[in-house]
Parts: sequence; C-alpha cells; structure tokens
Amino acid sequence: MHANFERIAPAGSTGIKVVIVGAGYGGLGCAIECIRKGHDVVVLEKFSELKIQGDILSLGPNAGRILARWGLHDKIWPICGHHPGLNLHNYKGEKIRFQASVQPLFGAYSYNGHRAEIHQVLFDHAVSLGVRIRMGQEVVSYWENDERKSSGVVLRGGEYIEADLVVAADGVRSQARRYILGYNDKPKTSGYALYRAWFDAAENGVDKDPLTNYLCTDGDVFYGWIGQDVHMLASSSRNGKTISWVITHKDDTDLQDTWSFPGKTEDVVKIVAGWDPRCAAILSKAPSCIDWKLIVHDPLPTWISKSGRVILVGDAAHPFLPTSAQGASQAIEDGVTLAVTLQLAGKNDVPLAVKSWENIRYQRVRNSQLMGESTRDKWHQAKPDDKGEHLDMPRPEWLFAFDAEAHAYSVYDGVAREIAEKGYQLPTLP
Repeated sequence: MHANFERIAPAGSTGIKVVIVGAGYGGLGCAIECIRKGHDVVVLEKFSELKIQGDILSLGPNAGRILARWGLHDKIWPICGHHPGLNLHNYKGEKIRFQASVQPLFGAYSYNGHRAEIHQVLFDHAVSLGVRIRMGQEVVSYWENDERKSSGVVLRGGEYIEADLVVAADGVRSQARRYILGYNDKPKTSGYALYRAWFDAAENGVDKDPLTNYLCTDGDVFYGWIGQDVHMLASSSRNGKTISWVITHKDDTDLQDTWSFPGKTEDVVKIVAGWDPRCAAILSKAPSCIDWKLIVHDPLPTWISKSGRVILVGDAAHPFLPTSAQGASQAIEDGVTLAVTLQLAGKNDVPLAVKSWENIRYQRVRNSQLMGESTRDKWHQAKPDDKGEHLDMPRPEWLFAFDAEAHAYSVYDGVAREIAEKGYQLPTLP
C-alpha cells in the first residue's frame, strides 16, 4: 500500500506541502509531527503575537507520551503542578473521596499547568524544528482544485497560498467549518457555563486566610466540591505559589457572538451560597475571572471536504467539555495521526490519507467526548452522602494507554485498503 518510510524523516522529503491554519495546540501538534514525518509545513496564525492569557490546561498520558517522544518532558514538567491527588468533597465540605495521582500512568506522564506557558514550549519547539509560523496572517477563504490536485487559502490582502492539504486548526469558531459542510453549523448552549481564574497566591492573600491557606502551605494540592448541578475545582501549582479555580454551573443564556466575558465576583460567590465556606473564600481571592459559556456542537457528519484536501482538526472538528480534560490531548492526537497517514499514503494519495485519518480518529474522539459528559453528570447528580470510587475522574486504559503514532502505523494499511475497495463510510455514532 505504501513505500518504505522512516518514522523520522528529513523535512520536505515526502514532497507533501501542508498549510495549517491556527497555531494553537492542534495546529502546533500537527506541524511538529508533520515536519518530523518529512512534510513541508507552514502555519498561518491570525494573531500578531502570542499572549499570556487563559488558565489551567490538562494533558493526559496519551498526549504525554507524544510530548516525551518530542523531547519536551523536561521543559514542561517544571512549569506544571504536582499534587498528590484529588480531595473531593460534597457541598457541605465533608470529604467523600481521595483519588491519588499516579505518575507515570500507563508508562507516560500527564501535565497540568498554565495553558499559555505549555503552549510557548510547543511553539518554540516547532520553530526549532524549522516549522515556518507566519503571525498576523488572517485566512479569509479556502479553495480546492481537482485538476491540480491541490488546495489552498486566501489571506486578507489577497495573497494565495497553495498546498497539497489545508488543515484548519482554527478552534471552536472555525471559519473552515462552513466551507467543508456547506452550511453554518451553529453552536448550541450546553446548559452550563463556568467561571475560571488563575492568580498569584501571596499577592492575593491566599496564604494569610485560614480558609484558603491549605492551598499554598504544603506544596501543590487539588481540591474539589460537588453539588446539585454544580462542581468546583481548585488547585495550586509551582509549589503552592499560583492558584487556579474553575466552577461549572447551570446557565441557559442565549448564545451571542462571543462566549467569553469578564466575570463578576459577586455572581460567582452566589453559586456557592450555603456551601463549605472554603469555597466562597477561595473564589473571592481571585482579582478577576472569566465567565465562559460552554457550547456544544452536534457531531459533524464529516471533518473533511469533498475533495479531501481541506480538513478540520481539534476544536474546529470536535469541541470538548472541560470535564473530559482531553480537548488539547485529542487535538494533538489528530495531528500525529494525520502526519503518519500522509507519510504512508504519499503525495499522490493525499485524499486517501485524509479519509483513512478520519476513519481512525472519528469514533475514538466521540468516545472521549462522551466520557466528559458522563463525568460532569455523575458529579452534578451525586447525593450529599455519596462516597466511593465511582466518583473518581475516569482513567480508562483505552484512553490513556493509547499511542496515536504507533496505532496509526499499525492500522493504516487495513483502513486504507478497505476505503479503496469498498468506499468510505464513517462509523455509526452511539
């Protein structure tokens, strides 16, 4: 089915040119693995510079083994939190479960740190490998040419860029989604929103208040509280120096053009009225917070264009709830798997590579999304006296022991052969 290959090949050796729209986790992950597999890569990012914004990000062991393979463990590990486990409480403050942290798990490490700091590590690594990242480049349209067996984008200003494949890694508000689907796939409210914050412990008096000092006086810790239709998580990192919290609650606000707003402390604190007083104490310490509406999309019928030369990856294809803790991990898996299928198919079979990639990824992604929904629901529906391991955050072997690169190499021939012989159909969604 494919020519001889090397798992790490000289950049440009396959002759496949990939244009990636978006320099987030999905875009950078795809770029790094594509250049490792011998493809020619350029990344187009609409923002003119990286900004230190956002808060905590979790990467599971399934992404951790990829980052370690890239040689990034020693760069990411020091900037992450290292807590002994999750101390879970009911809304009254009674401890109902301790789930110990396991590092490594299934042979790989997970990472929990500031999303901007981990993102900078990936960005710098991509640049060090020779990935061309053009900042301040806004894509305004996409195109494909079957005769030329090519695709491309048009930038604001009129520049055309041609490639063998365009990868839209432009997030949950993806402009490429309409091009691929032929209609506007409008997001829907999930019925929930979350407030989130990240701040310095000492500067905001966390260490001085007996209701909050447990977060920063004995290294890193991770605490959670669950109640009817609400759950709250608070953690520390950098040996207790920085604090992050997130609280998910019911919210049926109509969707606007943006889903992220500055939050108000008084609104956040109202959610935990009558709860363990430690909750209001830590929430009120944040100098600012973000009100983030959790939106969902119905599973897309496809992530690829009819010609198979423009595709969606990461949040552009499949947004995740925070309770999955898998959004960035699955976006990185997308890019790794794609780089392999392109390498194995070769320049003359890019559409077959893309269809094989979608077939390999589609059901796994959906199963991961459903896991996040079930975790949220079991916490929000728990009774105050519920206890036990059924409240744990799931750590299934099928998810965390997975090696996206090895899996793609092992299944590609069979998947591609079936597509070539029988045509392509997506798996049936549960």
